[in-house]
Amino acid sequence: MAELLTTGLHHARAQEQIQAQKQQLERQLKEFHRQHLRVLQTEKMSSLSQLVAGIAHEINNPIGFIYGNLEPAATYAEDMMRIIAMYQNCFPDPGPEIEAEINRVDLLFVMTDLGRLIESMRVGADRISEIVLSLRTFSRLDESEVKPVDIHDGIDSTLMILDNRLQETDESPRIRVIKNYDASLPFVECYAGKLNQVFLNIMSNAIDAIITQYKLDPTLYPQIVIQTLQVDNKVEVRIQDNGVGIDQGTLSQIFDPFFTTKPIGQGTGMGLAMSHQIVTEDHQGSLTCESEVGKGCVFILRIPMNQ
Repeated sequence: MAELLTTGLHHARAQEQIQAQKQQLERQLKEFHRQHLRVLQTEKMSSLSQLVAGIAHEINNPIGFIYGNLEPAATYAEDMMRIIAMYQNCFPDPGPEIEAEINRVDLLFVMTDLGRLIESMRVGADRISEIVLSLRTFSRLDESEVKPVDIHDGIDSTLMILDNRLQETDESPRIRVIKNYDASLPFVECYAGKLNQVFLNIMSNAIDAIITQYKLDPTLYPQIVIQTLQVDNKVEVRIQDNGVGIDQGTLSQIFDPFFTTKPIGQGTGMGLAMSHQIVTEDHQGSLTCESEVGKGCVFILRIPMNQ
Protein backbone atom coordinates (compact mmCIF):
# COMPACT_ATOMS: atom_id res chain seq x y z
CA MET A 1 0.00 0.00 0.00
CA ALA A 2 2.81 2.40 0.95
CA GLU A 3 4.56 1.64 -2.34
CA LEU A 4 1.37 2.40 -4.25
CA LEU A 5 0.96 5.71 -2.41
CA THR A 6 4.60 6.59 -3.09
CA THR A 7 4.23 5.70 -6.76
CA GLY A 8 1.04 7.75 -6.96
CA LEU A 9 2.77 10.75 -5.39
CA HIS A 10 5.70 10.45 -7.79
CA HIS A 11 3.30 10.20 -10.70
CA ALA A 12 1.35 13.27 -9.52
CA ARG A 13 4.56 15.25 -9.08
CA ALA A 14 5.75 14.17 -12.52
CA GLN A 15 2.46 15.31 -14.01
CA GLU A 16 2.79 18.65 -12.23
CA GLN A 17 6.32 19.06 -13.55
CA ILE A 18 5.22 18.18 -17.08
CA GLN A 19 2.35 20.66 -16.83
CA ALA A 20 4.67 23.36 -15.48
CA GLN A 21 7.17 22.72 -18.27
CA LYS A 22 4.38 22.83 -20.83
CA GLN A 23 3.15 26.16 -19.51
CA GLN A 24 6.70 27.51 -19.50
CA LEU A 25 7.21 26.40 -23.10
CA GLU A 26 3.91 28.02 -24.09
CA ARG A 27 5.01 31.28 -22.45
CA GLN A 28 8.38 31.11 -24.18
CA LEU A 29 6.72 30.40 -27.53
CA LYS A 30 4.33 33.30 -27.04
CA GLU A 31 7.23 35.60 -26.14
CA PHE A 32 9.17 34.35 -29.17
CA HIS A 33 6.23 35.17 -31.44
CA ARG A 34 5.90 38.59 -29.80
CA GLN A 35 9.58 39.40 -30.31
CA HIS A 36 9.48 37.99 -33.84
CA LEU A 37 6.55 40.26 -34.66
CA ARG A 38 8.45 43.20 -33.18
CA VAL A 39 11.47 42.51 -35.41
CA LEU A 40 9.28 42.08 -38.50
CA GLN A 41 7.38 45.25 -37.69
CA THR A 42 10.59 47.25 -37.27
CA GLU A 43 12.10 45.87 -40.47
CA LYS A 44 8.89 46.48 -42.42
CA MET A 45 8.60 50.09 -41.25
CA SER A 46 12.29 50.72 -41.92
CA SER A 47 12.06 49.27 -45.43
CA LEU A 48 8.89 51.24 -46.11
CA SER A 49 10.46 54.49 -44.93
CA GLN A 50 13.52 53.95 -47.12
CA LEU A 51 11.33 53.08 -50.11
CA VAL A 52 9.12 56.14 -49.67
CA ALA A 53 12.13 58.40 -49.12
CA GLY A 54 13.66 57.17 -52.37
CA ILE A 55 10.42 57.55 -54.33
CA ALA A 56 9.71 61.00 -52.90
CA HIS A 57 13.24 62.18 -53.70
CA GLU A 58 13.20 60.82 -57.24
CA ILE A 59 9.79 62.35 -57.97
CA ASN A 60 10.37 65.68 -56.22
CA ASN A 61 13.40 66.60 -58.32
CA PRO A 62 11.75 66.36 -61.77
CA ILE A 63 8.45 67.77 -60.51
CA GLY A 64 10.43 70.74 -59.20
CA PHE A 65 11.78 71.35 -62.71
CA ILE A 66 8.27 71.09 -64.15
CA TYR A 67 6.87 73.56 -61.62
CA GLY A 68 9.77 75.93 -62.23
CA ASN A 69 9.19 75.92 -65.99
CA LEU A 70 5.39 76.08 -66.07
CA GLU A 71 5.15 79.76 -65.16
CA PRO A 72 7.62 81.05 -67.77
CA ALA A 73 6.11 78.64 -70.35
CA ALA A 74 2.68 80.18 -69.72
CA THR A 75 4.16 83.69 -70.04
CA TYR A 76 5.99 82.82 -73.29
CA ALA A 77 2.79 81.33 -74.73
CA GLU A 78 0.79 84.44 -73.87
CA ASP A 79 3.45 86.69 -75.44
CA MET A 80 3.55 84.65 -78.65
CA MET A 81 -0.23 84.56 -78.97
CA ARG A 82 -0.41 88.32 -78.43
CA ILE A 83 2.21 88.93 -81.15
CA ILE A 84 0.40 86.54 -83.54
CA ALA A 85 -2.83 88.45 -82.91
CA MET A 86 -1.03 91.74 -83.65
CA TYR A 87 0.33 90.32 -86.92
CA GLN A 88 -3.17 89.20 -87.90
CA ASN A 89 -4.54 92.68 -87.23
CA CYS A 90 -1.76 94.41 -89.16
CA PHE A 91 -1.64 91.90 -92.01
CA PRO A 92 -5.14 90.42 -92.43
CA ASP A 93 -4.18 89.01 -95.84
CA PRO A 94 -1.00 86.96 -95.24
CA GLY A 95 -0.98 85.36 -98.68
CA PRO A 96 -1.98 81.88 -99.90
CA GLU A 97 1.13 80.03 -98.63
CA ILE A 98 0.84 81.30 -95.05
CA GLU A 99 -2.96 80.93 -95.15
CA ALA A 100 -2.56 77.28 -96.13
CA GLU A 101 -0.15 76.67 -93.25
CA ILE A 102 -2.52 78.42 -90.80
CA ASN A 103 -5.29 76.08 -91.91
CA ARG A 104 -3.03 73.03 -91.75
CA VAL A 105 -2.01 73.59 -88.11
CA ASP A 106 -5.48 74.95 -87.18
CA LEU A 107 -3.91 78.04 -85.62
CA LEU A 108 -7.14 79.27 -84.05
CA PHE A 109 -7.53 76.00 -82.14
CA VAL A 110 -3.85 76.01 -81.11
CA MET A 111 -4.14 79.54 -79.72
CA THR A 112 -7.31 78.63 -77.84
CA ASP A 113 -6.04 75.28 -76.53
CA LEU A 114 -2.48 76.19 -75.55
CA GLY A 115 -3.51 77.93 -72.32
CA ARG A 116 -5.71 74.98 -71.33
CA LEU A 117 -2.87 72.61 -72.13
CA ILE A 118 -0.46 74.41 -69.81
CA GLU A 119 -3.11 74.59 -67.08
CA SER A 120 -3.73 70.83 -67.34
CA MET A 121 0.02 70.29 -66.90
CA ARG A 122 -0.13 72.42 -63.75
CA VAL A 123 -3.06 70.35 -62.42
CA GLY A 124 -1.15 67.13 -63.16
CA ALA A 125 1.94 68.44 -61.37
CA ASP A 126 -0.22 69.39 -58.38
CA ARG A 127 -1.64 65.86 -58.33
CA ILE A 128 1.84 64.32 -58.33
CA SER A 129 2.84 66.60 -55.45
CA GLU A 130 -0.26 65.48 -53.51
CA ILE A 131 0.69 61.84 -54.04
CA VAL A 132 4.24 62.47 -52.79
CA LEU A 133 2.84 64.30 -49.76
CA SER A 134 0.50 61.37 -49.08
CA LEU A 135 3.43 58.95 -49.24
CA ARG A 136 5.36 61.07 -46.75
CA THR A 137 2.32 61.44 -44.50
CA PHE A 138 1.67 57.70 -44.63
CA SER A 139 5.20 56.70 -43.61
CA ARG A 140 5.82 59.75 -41.38
CA LEU A 141 9.52 59.69 -42.15
CA ASP A 142 10.23 62.54 -39.75
CA GLU A 143 7.92 61.31 -36.97
CA SER A 144 9.39 58.07 -35.64
CA GLU A 145 8.64 59.15 -32.06
CA VAL A 146 5.33 59.85 -30.35
CA LYS A 147 3.95 63.14 -31.64
CA PRO A 148 0.52 64.80 -31.77
CA VAL A 149 -0.98 64.30 -35.24
CA ASP A 150 -4.27 64.65 -37.07
CA ILE A 151 -5.50 61.06 -37.23
CA HIS A 152 -7.61 61.93 -40.29
CA ASP A 153 -4.49 62.84 -42.29
CA GLY A 154 -3.16 59.33 -41.66
CA ILE A 155 -6.40 57.69 -42.77
CA ASP A 156 -6.63 59.87 -45.88
CA SER A 157 -3.03 59.15 -46.87
CA THR A 158 -3.70 55.41 -46.47
CA LEU A 159 -6.74 55.70 -48.73
CA MET A 160 -4.56 57.49 -51.28
CA ILE A 161 -2.08 54.59 -51.17
CA LEU A 162 -4.95 52.12 -51.70
CA ASP A 163 -6.80 54.21 -54.30
CA ASN A 164 -5.84 51.90 -57.15
CA ARG A 165 -7.38 48.90 -55.35
CA LEU A 166 -10.58 50.85 -54.68
CA GLN A 167 -11.20 51.48 -58.38
CA GLU A 168 -13.39 49.29 -60.58
CA THR A 169 -11.69 46.10 -61.76
CA ASP A 170 -12.67 42.82 -63.41
CA GLU A 171 -13.16 41.39 -59.91
CA SER A 172 -15.47 44.06 -58.47
CA PRO A 173 -17.00 47.49 -59.13
CA ARG A 174 -15.55 50.60 -57.52
CA ILE A 175 -15.52 50.35 -53.73
CA ARG A 176 -17.16 53.38 -52.19
CA VAL A 177 -15.51 54.88 -49.10
CA ILE A 178 -17.73 56.76 -46.65
CA LYS A 179 -15.87 58.94 -44.15
CA ASN A 180 -17.75 59.92 -41.00
CA TYR A 181 -15.04 61.96 -39.31
CA ASP A 182 -15.45 63.76 -36.00
CA ALA A 183 -14.44 67.28 -37.05
CA SER A 184 -13.90 68.29 -33.42
CA LEU A 185 -11.39 65.49 -32.79
CA PRO A 186 -8.16 66.99 -31.39
CA PHE A 187 -4.66 65.87 -32.33
CA VAL A 188 -3.73 62.42 -31.03
CA GLU A 189 -0.34 61.51 -29.57
CA CYS A 190 0.85 58.37 -31.36
CA TYR A 191 3.47 56.68 -33.51
CA ALA A 192 1.89 57.97 -36.71
CA GLY A 193 3.78 55.75 -39.15
CA LYS A 194 2.98 52.60 -37.20
CA LEU A 195 -0.68 53.55 -36.84
CA ASN A 196 -0.95 54.19 -40.57
CA GLN A 197 0.40 50.67 -41.11
CA VAL A 198 -2.50 49.38 -38.99
CA PHE A 199 -4.99 51.30 -41.14
CA LEU A 200 -3.36 49.86 -44.26
CA ASN A 201 -3.55 46.27 -43.00
CA ILE A 202 -7.21 46.55 -41.96
CA MET A 203 -8.32 48.32 -45.14
CA SER A 204 -6.41 45.90 -47.38
CA ASN A 205 -8.19 43.00 -45.69
CA ALA A 206 -11.50 44.82 -46.10
CA ILE A 207 -10.92 45.16 -49.85
CA ASP A 208 -10.02 41.46 -50.12
CA ALA A 209 -13.17 40.51 -48.18
CA ILE A 210 -15.37 42.70 -50.40
CA ILE A 211 -13.94 41.18 -53.59
CA THR A 212 -14.60 37.68 -52.21
CA GLN A 213 -18.19 38.58 -51.28
CA TYR A 214 -18.82 40.19 -54.68
CA LYS A 215 -17.89 36.91 -56.37
CA LEU A 216 -20.60 35.24 -54.26
CA ASP A 217 -23.11 38.07 -54.67
CA PRO A 218 -22.73 40.16 -57.86
CA THR A 219 -25.54 42.48 -56.66
CA LEU A 220 -23.32 43.70 -53.82
CA TYR A 221 -22.80 47.45 -53.52
CA PRO A 222 -19.25 47.47 -52.12
CA GLN A 223 -18.41 50.01 -49.47
CA ILE A 224 -16.08 50.75 -46.57
CA VAL A 225 -17.29 53.06 -43.80
CA ILE A 226 -14.69 54.81 -41.65
CA GLN A 227 -15.82 56.58 -38.48
CA THR A 228 -13.79 58.52 -35.92
CA LEU A 229 -14.96 59.74 -32.54
CA GLN A 230 -13.69 60.61 -29.10
CA VAL A 231 -14.81 58.39 -26.22
CA ASP A 232 -13.75 59.89 -22.88
CA ASN A 233 -9.96 60.26 -23.14
CA LYS A 234 -9.59 57.89 -26.09
CA VAL A 235 -9.93 58.14 -29.85
CA GLU A 236 -11.95 55.43 -31.55
CA VAL A 237 -11.61 54.51 -35.22
CA ARG A 238 -14.16 52.11 -36.69
CA ILE A 239 -13.49 50.57 -40.11
CA GLN A 240 -16.48 48.64 -41.44
CA ASP A 241 -16.86 46.71 -44.68
CA ASN A 242 -19.67 44.70 -46.25
CA GLY A 243 -17.41 41.87 -47.31
CA VAL A 244 -17.62 38.13 -46.81
CA GLY A 245 -17.32 38.29 -43.01
CA ILE A 246 -15.65 35.94 -40.52
CA ASP A 247 -17.26 33.03 -38.66
CA GLN A 248 -17.14 33.07 -34.86
CA GLY A 249 -14.74 30.13 -34.66
CA THR A 250 -12.20 31.93 -36.81
CA LEU A 251 -12.78 35.35 -35.24
CA SER A 252 -10.96 34.39 -32.04
CA GLN A 253 -7.79 33.56 -34.01
CA ILE A 254 -7.43 36.49 -36.41
CA PHE A 255 -4.84 38.28 -34.26
CA ASP A 256 -2.72 35.15 -33.77
CA PRO A 257 0.68 35.22 -35.53
CA PHE A 258 0.80 33.30 -38.83
CA PHE A 259 -2.97 32.66 -38.83
CA THR A 260 -4.62 33.33 -42.18
CA THR A 261 -7.68 32.18 -44.10
CA LYS A 262 -6.21 33.26 -47.44
CA PRO A 263 -4.83 30.77 -49.98
CA ILE A 264 -1.13 29.93 -49.86
CA GLY A 265 0.89 32.75 -51.34
CA GLN A 266 -1.78 35.40 -50.76
CA GLY A 267 -1.28 36.06 -47.06
CA THR A 268 1.35 35.60 -44.37
CA GLY A 269 -0.93 35.82 -41.35
CA MET A 270 1.24 38.62 -39.93
CA GLY A 271 -0.69 41.78 -40.84
CA LEU A 272 -3.39 41.69 -38.17
CA ALA A 273 -1.01 40.21 -35.59
CA MET A 274 1.39 43.13 -36.10
CA SER A 275 -1.53 45.56 -36.08
CA HIS A 276 -2.73 44.18 -32.76
CA GLN A 277 0.75 44.49 -31.28
CA ILE A 278 1.15 48.08 -32.51
CA VAL A 279 -2.17 49.12 -30.98
CA THR A 280 -1.99 47.21 -27.69
CA GLU A 281 1.73 47.39 -26.87
CA ASP A 282 2.96 50.56 -28.58
CA HIS A 283 -0.15 52.62 -27.84
CA GLN A 284 -1.70 50.87 -24.79
CA GLY A 285 -4.95 50.61 -26.70
CA SER A 286 -7.27 47.90 -27.96
CA LEU A 287 -8.09 46.41 -31.35
CA THR A 288 -11.19 44.24 -31.69
CA CYS A 289 -13.29 42.86 -34.50
CA GLU A 290 -17.02 42.17 -34.79
CA SER A 291 -18.28 40.13 -37.70
CA GLU A 292 -21.09 38.11 -39.19
CA VAL A 293 -20.66 35.78 -42.14
CA GLY A 294 -22.02 37.39 -45.30
CA LYS A 295 -22.50 40.74 -43.56
CA GLY A 296 -18.93 42.00 -43.25
CA CYS A 297 -16.61 43.10 -40.45
CA VAL A 298 -16.06 46.13 -38.29
CA PHE A 299 -12.63 46.65 -36.74
CA ILE A 300 -12.66 48.91 -33.69
CA LEU A 301 -9.40 50.61 -32.73
CA ARG A 302 -9.12 52.58 -29.50
CA ILE A 303 -6.02 54.37 -28.21
CA PRO A 304 -5.50 57.02 -25.51
CA MET A 305 -5.44 60.62 -26.72
CA ASN A 306 -2.19 61.11 -24.81
CA GLN A 307 0.59 58.56 -24.51
